[in-house]
Amino acid sequence: MTLKLRFVLLLALMPFLTMAQGTDTARKAPAPMRHIDVDNVDILPSAVDTKGWLLLDKDIQLELEGAVQNLYNFKYDKAEKQFRSLRRRYPQHPMPYFLLGLSTWWKIVPTNVQTKQYDKIFFAYMDTAITKGEQLYKRDNKNYEACFFLSAAYGFDARLNAERKNWRKATVSSKRALEYLQISQEANGLSPEFLFGQALFNYYAVWISETYPLLRPVLLFFPKGNRELGLQQLRNVANNGFYTGLEAKFFLMKILNNEEEDSKAAMPISRYLATNYPDNGYFQRFYALLCFNEGEHRECERVSREILDKINRGMPGYEAISGKYATYFLGWLMEYRYKDIEKAKDYYQRCIVFAESTSETTGGFYLYANRELARIADQQEDPKTAIRYYKEVLDKADRKSESFREAKAYIKAHKK
Repeated sequence: MTLKLRFVLLLALMPFLTMAQGTDTARKAPAPMRHIDVDNVDILPSAVDTKGWLLLDKDIQLELEGAVQNLYNFKYDKAEKQFRSLRRRYPQHPMPYFLLGLSTWWKIVPTNVQTKQYDKIFFAYMDTAITKGEQLYKRDNKNYEACFFLSAAYGFDARLNAERKNWRKATVSSKRALEYLQISQEANGLSPEFLFGQALFNYYAVWISETYPLLRPVLLFFPKGNRELGLQQLRNVANNGFYTGLEAKFFLMKILNNEEEDSKAAMPISRYLATNYPDNGYFQRFYALLCFNEGEHRECERVSREILDKINRGMPGYEAISGKYATYFLGWLMEYRYKDIEKAKDYYQRCIVFAESTSETTGGFYLYANRELARIADQQEDPKTAIRYYKEVLDKADRKSESFREAKAYIKAHKK
C-alpha cells in the first residue's frame, strides 16, 4: 500500500477499515482539513431516544446471528438472504444496505482487493446506506446510529476508491467518515459497536506518526491518538461487539502481528478465527502464516493442504493468493522437514504460477520460491537452471535484501 493510500485512510480510520501491508512511497500531502476533536473517554449520552435503532435491537441481533456467522464463513448466499429479508422490513434504514455491502466487501478481501468485478454493486450498496443514513440524521441530529452507519459507509467508500486511485473521491469520503465518527463517538457508552471506529483511530493516528515521521507536520491537523488505549478499546469491541466483534478480532490479529510484531499474541486470535470460520480463505491463510512463523509445522501443513483442496473444489473466497501461501509453505516443509526435494520443487513452481496469475511478482513468496529453486538447482549441480531462477530474484528483489546479494554473487561466480 502506498503512503498516499495510507494518508487518505488516516483521514477516516473508520469502522471496518482494512489496512493492507505493502511497500510505501512518499507523496505530497493534500491541503489540511479542519481540526476535529475525538475524545478518548467513553461517553454515555443523556436523553437519547434509541427507539427504532436496529443496531441495539436484541431481537434483530438474535435474528441476524446466523447471518453474521455465515458472512464471515463465506456463505455469502445464506447471509445475503437474511440481509435482504431485513431490507424488505426496513427499506428506509441503512443497516441492511450496509450489511449487503459488507458481504460484498468480503468477496473482495481474499484477492487483496485486486478484483474489480464487485466494485459497482459494492459502491451501490454503500451509496444507498449513505442516503438512508443521511435521511435519518436530518430528521434527528441525535441519531448516533445513523452517524455510525454514515461513518462506516463513507469509510468503506473511501477505502475502495483509494485502492482504485480515485483520490478525490477517497479524500472527500474520508473527511465525511471522520466527521460522522466524531459525532457517533458520543454514543460509545451505549454499545461497543460505537467504540470500534474510535479504537482504530486512537491506534493508527499514533502508529502512523511513529512509523512515518515525515507526516508529523500534517498530523497536527488531526486529533491526538492513544496507541495503548486504541488496543484496549479494540479488545473490548472484539470481546463484546456483535456486528463489529469479528472485524475487531480481525484487526487486532493483524495489528499484533504486522504493526506490533507480536505473532505470539496474534496466534490465539488467528486460531479462533480459523477454527470457527474454516471456510474463510483469508483467516485460513493468515493462520497458516502464523503457524509457519511460529514453527507449528504440522498445523501449518494441515491448513495448507486444506487450502489447496478448497481451491481445487472452487470454494468461494479461495483464490490464487491463498494458493501462493499454501504452496510455498508446503514446498518449504517438503524441502527442510521431509527432505523430499522433488515435491518441494513442484510446490515452489506452483507457488510461482499462483503469484504470476495475480501479478504479485515483486516480492514475498514469489521471490522466496525462485530463490529456493535456485538453491536446489545448485545442489543438483545444475547451474544453468540456478542462474535462471536467480536472475528472476535479481530482477525483482530489493537491492538491499539478502536475496538480491545472494543472487548477484551466484550469477557473478558462474558467469562462464
